[in-house]
Amino acid sequence: MDINEKALKLHEEWRGKLETVSKMRIDSRDVMSVSYTPGVAEPCRAIARDREEAYRYTIEQNTIAVISDGSAVLGLGNIGPYAAMPVMEGKACLFKEFGGVNAVPICLDTQDTEEIIRICAVIAPGFGGINLEDISAPRCFEIENRLIELLDIPVFHDDQHGTAIVVLAAVINGLRLTGKKKEDCRLVINGAGSAGLAITKLMMSYGFKRIVVCDINGILDPDSGKLNSYQEAFARKTNPENLKGSLTEAMAGADIFVGVSAPGIVTEEMVRSMNRDSMVFAMANPVPEIMPDAAKRAGGQDRRHRPVRFP
Repeated sequence: MDINEKALKLHEEWRGKLETVSKMRIDSRDVMSVSYTPGVAEPCRAIARDREEAYRYTIEQNTIAVISDGSAVLGLGNIGPYAAMPVMEGKACLFKEFGGVNAVPICLDTQDTEEIIRICAVIAPGFGGINLEDISAPRCFEIENRLIELLDIPVFHDDQHGTAIVVLAAVINGLRLTGKKKEDCRLVINGAGSAGLAITKLMMSYGFKRIVVCDINGILDPDSGKLNSYQEAFARKTNPENLKGSLTEAMAGADIFVGVSAPGIVTEEMVRSMNRDSMVFAMANPVPEIMPDAAKRAGGQDRRHRPVRFP
């Protein structure tokens, strides 16, 4: 039984990965009268007087909404809200298991930007934060920015910020192990969607100067007429050497490759064309741009490369 078969079998057995559990046992009239009527009216009155008291008396202080429209799920694309639910359930489990945060998966049967913004805004009173998940670009940028303006709770798009933070941490470790300096490295980011552009933004703020961003058409060209407004803005701020061509040309002589794009698009030859002690972070999900053994093999075949082994 491979991992896919095992996952299908277990999801059928679990029938969902979450359940609602009471913090107290309602096993007497006293508990009932305090947890519900008539006693529950008192915290209601306190919150009505001061809405900030909701953080004191309800689950809002430690509960977030994990919201998706199913338009950009993992590497599966626009598979819709029903098919997105296993991923949202899984993300809610991660929040609880690793952060102690309650998370409620909410899959919306709409991909209309304005409708998603409105829905998030009207359900916000029940949550201490909103985690946007697997919403396609460029809509995800507007949804996040608008909600940040509208709401007084944190709004976080995991595909952007979560991915970017993890990538930067890995790159910092790689620089430390190879002895390279961020100012000298050419960093190639393949994928100009939500994750790719967020990674680019964070890398720029960290101090990388030689960043080249690619999409399915190759190195981003701000004058191509094929980019959305967000991609065009990043295209004008990156690629200081004015490189042209495909991902193949971008990777030749590069120090770092970060892939958040499509499976199997990086060859061993492309890895061999990179600079000495190159770093490859192939993260297309669920199948990477190049498999780890192939990337290591490519590094080991060329004397310019010394495969880095992380502790």
